Amino acid sequence: MTAETRDELTEAWSAVLAAYEQHLTAERDLSAHSVRAYLTDVESLASHAGRLGVGDPADLTIRVLRSWLAHLKTMGKARTTLARRSTAARVFTTWLVRTGRSTSDAGALLVNPTAHRELPVALSQTEVRALIDATTAALVDDGARGLRDLAVLELLYATGIRVGELVGLDVDDLDRERRVVRVFGKGRKERSVPYGLPASDAIELYLQRGRPQLTVEGSGAAIFLGSRGGRIDQRAVRRIVHERIAAVDGAPDLGPHGLRHTAATHLLEGGADLRSVQEILGHASLGTTQIYTHVSTERLRRAFTQAHPRA
Repeated sequence: MTAETRDELTEAWSAVLAAYEQHLTAERDLSAHSVRAYLTDVESLASHAGRLGVGDPADLTIRVLRSWLAHLKTMGKARTTLARRSTAARVFTTWLVRTGRSTSDAGALLVNPTAHRELPVALSQTEVRALIDATTAALVDDGARGLRDLAVLELLYATGIRVGELVGLDVDDLDRERRVVRVFGKGRKERSVPYGLPASDAIELYLQRGRPQLTVEGSGAAIFLGSRGGRIDQRAVRRIVHERIAAVDGAPDLGPHGLRHTAATHLLEGGADLRSVQEILGHASLGTTQIYTHVSTERLRRAFTQAHPRA
């Protein structure tokens, strides 16, 4: 919360937001990034409500919520942003009622703005092979960093895990014999994700020859280490993925989430069922996973159009 925002809020709003932050952190065990996102959205609502004379969250009404979203729309906010903030408002007002801070749930009447959902971009299987080949070819020059980058790319593609999940991995989270990695996802939900022999070989090579060169006193149990020997951060992994993909001619510029999309797309194209892909990705809802069926359908349509003489 900025100092300017704090000055705008009444004592009632400030107290409730402090309690809500504690709820998101301690009870829901959300990541720092998720907590900031929820609070930013609710603080925006609180500021708008204050300008309308609503100094206590208990007095929120559906008209205030709709006015807030309408204001955001006039500011040019995208439909995806409006949909996210609408969801954040509903989660917040539900919490208000559940904790006795309000007698009515204004957000229950709020309809999510329809968000235009873009199909995720994914690498082709040929591009993935080119990415791995290019990274492998650079190992002689890149040393320990190259071994780490190769293991990062192989594991991201093999498992489809999130970048935040990757950087949080410790050595003990790997079952190297069974080729399974234990991952803590959103809300600290634990799941086990298998990975294949190529990823296993890259990880073993990194752990035996790469990681020891990056290790310093205080490195701890983190699998992937940064240039200074500490646990690698998400920005560094994003930079790695972008730089390595840039070496592949014609490949789209993707980050770690693009490799997650790629893994899911290739799993479904290879015949995996939707429920299994949901478990691998750690999606709470099957509906989130279903977008990848559209990706595969679009690829089939493009192939048909290009190849069939009567398309």
